[in-house]
Amino acid sequence: MTRRVRIFPVPASRRTERVRVVTTAQTQELDVQPTPLALLLLGREADPRSERGVECPGDLPSPSDPDLVERARAAKEKLGNKVFVLGHHYQRDEVIQFADVTGDSFKLARDAAARPEAEYIVFCGVHFMAESADILTSDDQKVVLPDLAAGCSMADMATAEQVAECWDVLTEVGIAEQVVPVSYMNSSADIKAFTGKHGGTICTSSNAKRALDWAFEQGEKVLFLPDQHLGRNTAVRDMGMSLEDCVVYNPHKPNGGLTAAELRAAKMILWRGHCSVHGRFSLDSVNDVRERIPGVNVLVHPECRHEVVAAADHVGSTEYIIKMLEAAPAGSKWAIGTELNLVRRLANRFAPEGKEIVFLDKTVCFCSTMNRIDLPHLVWALESLAEGNLVNRIEVDKETEAFAKLALERMLALP
Repeated sequence: MTRRVRIFPVPASRRTERVRVVTTAQTQELDVQPTPLALLLLGREADPRSERGVECPGDLPSPSDPDLVERARAAKEKLGNKVFVLGHHYQRDEVIQFADVTGDSFKLARDAAARPEAEYIVFCGVHFMAESADILTSDDQKVVLPDLAAGCSMADMATAEQVAECWDVLTEVGIAEQVVPVSYMNSSADIKAFTGKHGGTICTSSNAKRALDWAFEQGEKVLFLPDQHLGRNTAVRDMGMSLEDCVVYNPHKPNGGLTAAELRAAKMILWRGHCSVHGRFSLDSVNDVRERIPGVNVLVHPECRHEVVAAADHVGSTEYIIKMLEAAPAGSKWAIGTELNLVRRLANRFAPEGKEIVFLDKTVCFCSTMNRIDLPHLVWALESLAEGNLVNRIEVDKETEAFAKLALERMLALP
């Protein structure tokens, strides 16, 4: 099955509603379009406008099958150099053991592009990551996502139609020519293409400041998509702006919920999006862990809320977090504010060195969509490929790819 990226018009009858999204670890109120959410989270039915999930065909092996690990090894061995398996840092251990390389989303996409001999790129991550890999790899390479329901709630929060409407608002206010879009890597191919088409660039959590420095050399204002927290934290913490320099554009309100005067005065126009995992960490989480563990170092991802970042001792990307813990002295104590699979893996890795590593929040919270890539789905994908059946291919259309690649190339050219 091939999933192609397309732009779908929004019917006038689709109205914004308030929907309470309940997971085992958190209850969060979000502005979303009305969809059969429970079915989408289960991977049933289809919503072509959404990252939350689509049909995932095929008969999956039973999770209780004791031979799953051996079946995955056998299928991977049969495929040989034809397959290259990418594993994102937030993947569960049962999947990450089969990854040829691990890393964040952009590193993995570049790793895939550096392996042109691999006919199949099996991306153990989420949908926007597989799109980026398809954009950066050759036409001969086929990117496969083991479960098409592995989406990203943050990427879901900015659709092509919403962003186009936002740009219309900026045009009507008379500031569009002053605005440079900067989109986080955690966005759909459509949003990356919009960014490239309108003279902007992509950023990662590692190079967001460099991207914003470049953007402000091109224009007077930035439209930052889709993560408001990374945009705000970079502008205020790293670039010396004030919170008053930032406004939040809410796509579910007329004119983004902002007046023309507010838009004209702002330097940073932040999209109202966030990571559902990093957004759950609070100032109470920081204060509580400091009380429980005297002398603890608080290390968080910049997708966390501004008050959490301001209260932390260290802030950085997943790669930064890993390197910081590698260099940490024996006996040091760390509370980490990022996805639990990675935190638990790092805690086990560094325990023999006497480093105490805990999850910042007392409530367990995995990335639910990332965790859709499990061993049964990986086995099914690998065995299908080994039998000559291409499944769950992610393929970005050529026009979208061209503009998205332009935005990515601008990022790669950043000083």
